Formats: sequence, structure tokens, C-alpha cells
Amino acid sequence: MLRLTEIFYSLQGEASRAGLPTVFVRLTGCPLRCTWCDTTYSFTGGEPASVESVLAEVGKYPARQVCVTGGEPLAQKDCLPLLTALCDAGYDVSLETSGALDVAGVDPRVARIMDLKAPDSGESARNLWRNLEALNRRDEIKIVIASHRDYEWARDVLRERQLDRLCPVLLSPAGGLIEPQSLAEWILEDGLDVRFQLQLHKLLWGNMKGK
Repeated sequence: MLRLTEIFYSLQGEASRAGLPTVFVRLTGCPLRCTWCDTTYSFTGGEPASVESVLAEVGKYPARQVCVTGGEPLAQKDCLPLLTALCDAGYDVSLETSGALDVAGVDPRVARIMDLKAPDSGESARNLWRNLEALNRRDEIKIVIASHRDYEWARDVLRERQLDRLCPVLLSPAGGLIEPQSLAEWILEDGLDVRFQLQLHKLLWGNMKGK
């Protein structure tokens, strides 16, 4: 059984699928406590749900894109069979994961959108670096930037570990902590081969839950 916070239909707000109508499956629970987290309501509570009931609910919406998110979805052991079941049902599936838990067992048909935690998140010590070995061009690495220190850390990790040779890399400003324009200018000044991104859903709906 899964622990489920919500299922909702919206536009994908991040990564290469931004703008696509998507069904979001938000699982409950997360072992991390990032300082800038915007989904703390998913840490506790939720309702029990079977893989079959989740598939039935997802099937009520017209989208072929499904994003499994959290919290940290991989903290639930039944997340892996859920991902496989969604792929088997013909959906284009993405997984949003912190990068603190092993991603190697995720169905290869799933696009893994994996966070690396910069220092100001308070959780950079939790980065599971061996996860990088499992990534391919279908996957994406996301780093949320809350300060210039975070940016310098991300720039150095990008160069030292050649992240852009593994998969696309996304840098995103932490809401309310740095000006998006500042991050954009730093990227341009250093000539980084990354994608700058803003959260489209927040531009459209603010912090509205279920959007």
C-alpha cells in the first residue's frame, strides 16, 4: 500500500516537460527537511491507497503525462511498482526525487528528475553521489539556488563532475530568497551549459495547493 497526499491535474511547471498537461501523484513523507521546501504539507498525513486505485484515479484525466512526486516518493517501497504500473498503462512517466535515495531501481522507462541539494538547503550532506552513475540523457538534474554561495557550489559541482555530460541540468531560484534575474546573470557570466527555470505553475497560480 501507498500513502497518498493528493492526485491532481495541472500543467507541469518545471523541467523539459514544463507547460504540458500532467497528472500529479503526490506521495506522503520525506526524510529531508530542506529550508526552502514548498510542500511541507506532504510530510505527514495522507491516505492509504493501492497501486490499482491510483491508476484508476489517474485514468479519470485526459493527460498522458504523469509525474510522481512528494515529499520524497522513493521513501515508499511501493513507489517502484507504481512507476512500473504507470509505464505499463502507457503513460509518459516522470519522477521527482531528492537524490538522497537510490534511483537505480527505478523503471528505465521513467524520466528521473533528480535534485542535488546545495548548501543552503541544509541537506547537502544527504546527496547520494553514486546516483549520478545511474542517470542517462532521459533524466534531468535540478539544483535549487538560494544564494550566491549555492550558485558557486552548483557551478563547481557541474564542472568537476561534468554533470551536463550525463543529462540536462536545471538551475532554479529558491522563491523569495534570491532574485531570478541574479541567477540568470550568473549563469550567463560563467557560460554554463544549463537551463535556467522558473516554476511555471507558481507564475500562474501562486502557491495554491493542487496546482
